[in-house]
Amino acid sequence: MRFNNGAFTTPPVVKNLIIINALFFLAEVILPNGLGDLLIDKLGLYPWQSPNFRLYQLITHMFLHGGIAHLFMNMFALWMFGRTLEYDMGSKRFLIYYMITGIGAGLLQMGVSWIEISRLQAAAHEMGAMTPYMQSMIAARANVVTIGASGAVFGVLLAFGMMYPNAMIMLLIPPIPIKAKYFVIGYGLLELSLGVTGAQSGVAHFAHVGGMIFGFFLLYYWKKKGKIYY
Repeated sequence: MRFNNGAFTTPPVVKNLIIINALFFLAEVILPNGLGDLLIDKLGLYPWQSPNFRLYQLITHMFLHGGIAHLFMNMFALWMFGRTLEYDMGSKRFLIYYMITGIGAGLLQMGVSWIEISRLQAAAHEMGAMTPYMQSMIAARANVVTIGASGAVFGVLLAFGMMYPNAMIMLLIPPIPIKAKYFVIGYGLLELSLGVTGAQSGVAHFAHVGGMIFGFFLLYYWKKKGKIYY
């Protein structure tokens, strides 16, 4: 891990990603006449079965957030862990990594949505009729919008844990130090568990897992090619 650039310096990709995310959130908040909601409606990620789905949403959804706390947590994690990664990977490779993990997060979330909607459609088929209730259930699921940089940020966390496994991270609750590799494994298992059980609604847990999965395979590929070392 490199610290020769100073403890609080911010390399260009991390800095510009934070600025872009902040500007998008500012637009969501200050645009008049419901244009902020329209921004989310057009740029947030919908399931592919939805008439609102557009391919570009796999990228644009990463720059929208549902509130100031959502934005702050994602950008703080990006700043904390992304700086070291960018210094070691290089700015171009770090940006590629960030974007691919964010897109991968969206793809897995869409895959899970496809399974859920397909199950509802199969249940309606078994009943022999598409009742108004089933129609409303399918329509509601098809129009759930996913926003946030969390998938890409979880990819960043995964990369930090793989490249600097023995670096110590201080948890806030409880306030204890833990090695990065254990933190990443535990966090990943927690997100998978929450996604499978549905214990915490309103959060795209499978997008978080997707960012980690795509990040793992991309890092493995780069390592095999001798592009990065860890």
